[in-house]
Amino acid sequence: MSKRDYYETLGVAKTASEDELKKAFRRLAMKLHPDRNPDDPQAQEHFKEAKEAYEVLSDAQQRAIYDRHGHAGLAGGMGGRGGAGGPDLGDIFGDIFGDIFGGGRGGQRQRRGADLLHRMTLELDDAVHGVEREIRVPTLVGCHHCAGSGSADGKLHNCKTCHGHGRVRMQNGIFSIQQTCPACAGAGKTFVNPCTHCHGAGRLEEEKVVRVKVPAGVDQGDRIRLGGEGQAGPAGAGAGDLYVEIEVREHPIFKRDGDDLHCEIPIRVTTAALGGELKVPTLDGSAILKIPEGTQSGKIFRLRGKGVQSVRSSGKGDLLCRVAVETPVKLTEEQRELLAQLESTFTGEDAAHSPRSSSWLDSVKEFFGRIGA
Repeated sequence: MSKRDYYETLGVAKTASEDELKKAFRRLAMKLHPDRNPDDPQAQEHFKEAKEAYEVLSDAQQRAIYDRHGHAGLAGGMGGRGGAGGPDLGDIFGDIFGDIFGGGRGGQRQRRGADLLHRMTLELDDAVHGVEREIRVPTLVGCHHCAGSGSADGKLHNCKTCHGHGRVRMQNGIFSIQQTCPACAGAGKTFVNPCTHCHGAGRLEEEKVVRVKVPAGVDQGDRIRLGGEGQAGPAGAGAGDLYVEIEVREHPIFKRDGDDLHCEIPIRVTTAALGGELKVPTLDGSAILKIPEGTQSGKIFRLRGKGVQSVRSSGKGDLLCRVAVETPVKLTEEQRELLAQLESTFTGEDAAHSPRSSSWLDSVKEFFGRIGA
């Protein structure tokens, strides 16, 4: 059985660059890798073909021989396979294993300190107007005694595991892979004399004080990111981030809905009937609410611009006031007589005085008419 053309195997043109060859092989390796296809012998065979094609075409000398003489040139001994100039598949397979198993290539990104989460509880007023707070965060900070290096005297020697390379090669079946050295975390060096305070870790447990500027308009569940305020990385590596998550306490008067505020305003029956003006609270002081004559309970009035300044735009929400008409209680004899006189002036079903009641009674009559009651 004749071998497939190497360029066809990788799915590239004969003019493909080294970078294009590498991308093509990595794409095929991700698809055909034996660990992803343990029960598919055909996929494993295609994987071997792709690996062989890449090994040849990524080597300039072997590629030139193949371009001139094809498979026969390589089989005839005109070029040496797997020599010093051959490709190093460690980086490619390191990436593939990272994608498959959730790891990845070692380096500064992995060694970076962990991110932290702190929950900050605010009153509604502070969330709306913004505030500055100091918080205390238990974390790992760079060791003060060794400046985060982990070394007592700064003396280093090559890691005995990776011999200073920072990566170790592991053989796995038909290919080898490179991984970050577990002994030195990719640094390639280890300490002659580790710091006695942090035991070579380069960091210590400590409660750190952080000042947080909370912008106006934050809401429940919003997060503020403070770059570099998380845990310090090991042996002087970069610190993680600190995320401050906002929790807002329930307010006795206002309820928030996005950038709008809602509140309920109790009014007297006389004010609802005759109209008037009320001084209502807002988070910026007070405002005058005009109640028109004949206002019904449940009516909502909108005070524009009296809500919350949006944290994401220049817009500002509104304050929505829902009036609740209160029935008077603990009446004096004089008040009872006055109400009785008022009641006597109403006719039984006068829609002009009781629009809701009249509408309701009409609906009741229609209902009983339908059922024949």
